[in-house]
Amino acid sequence: MTSIDVTHFSDPCCPWAYSSSPFLAVLRWRYGAQLNWRHVMIGLTEKAEQYEARGYTPTRQAHGFSDFRKRGMPFSTAVKTRMSGTSRACRAVVATRLTAPELELTAFRAIQFGQFTGGLPMDEDEAILTALRWAEGLDPQEIVSMIDAPEVVEAYEADRAESRTAEGGPTEAQGRSANSDGKVRFTAPSLIFRQGDRSLEAGGFQQYDAYDVCIANLDPTLERRDPAQPGDDIAELIASEPWGLTTREVAQVMAGRNDAPDDIAAEDALIDLLSDGTVRRDDLGNGALWRPAGRSSGDALAGRSAVTAGAR
Repeated sequence: MTSIDVTHFSDPCCPWAYSSSPFLAVLRWRYGAQLNWRHVMIGLTEKAEQYEARGYTPTRQAHGFSDFRKRGMPFSTAVKTRMSGTSRACRAVVATRLTAPELELTAFRAIQFGQFTGGLPMDEDEAILTALRWAEGLDPQEIVSMIDAPEVVEAYEADRAESRTAEGGPTEAQGRSANSDGKVRFTAPSLIFRQGDRSLEAGGFQQYDAYDVCIANLDPTLERRDPAQPGDDIAELIASEPWGLTTREVAQVMAGRNDAPDDIAAEDALIDLLSDGTVRRDDLGNGALWRPAGRSSGDALAGRSAVTAGAR
């Protein structure tokens, strides 16, 4: 079976990256193990002061999260106590990569949920710990204890350096790069698809079709699964994504070519699976997270619900 390598430049605290999650879920469903993923943390900011210098405030951030809701992912509009840098959150993902690589995406998503629905500054170790408690199979305390470990910092700095190599490439040509610290970097999320000595680049926030075109041009022989259908397909989809999927992610996987995602149809299909015990549902921001039945959300999601309940 042939395959394509995918380098995924991202940051768990970027709302654009979080909002692209439905399109990445479609890639995983359509192509499965034919895509070999490698996640590279951008490290958008080292300190909160970098955001403050650009005029960002917790209130402005909450308004921004409200606006991002129209792209489908769940957000809380709780006003955080202060702004936060993204470095420590990124290093938590890197620490997971070094200790439990099979859980790297789980940790990444858990921190995303903490950032966008948790109401806490995600540069505090306690906030990261709270978010990571959602990641079943992971030892959150171990991960948080490693954030400042030399091997984690070294790997994170390597990620940051690789992320800042977009100068002169397709991402910059499309106006989808950034230069916030002296070097032209990829914005989140940017995907580079490689097979042999050929590569195609989809920089910054893109619609799903941009990724699909890249894959089709690199290797038209890859097997491509049809959109998921209510019933067994959705049950299989949820089982294949133990970190959970939001309603919009499921809707996007169900959408046909050129069709808009239908959140109501997706929720109806998920409610049927909920009623027969196949899936479980957790409140998440202004939406829901669906996971295989029997997987406990732990205290993290309950804590986040309490933080955000009065702020929707």
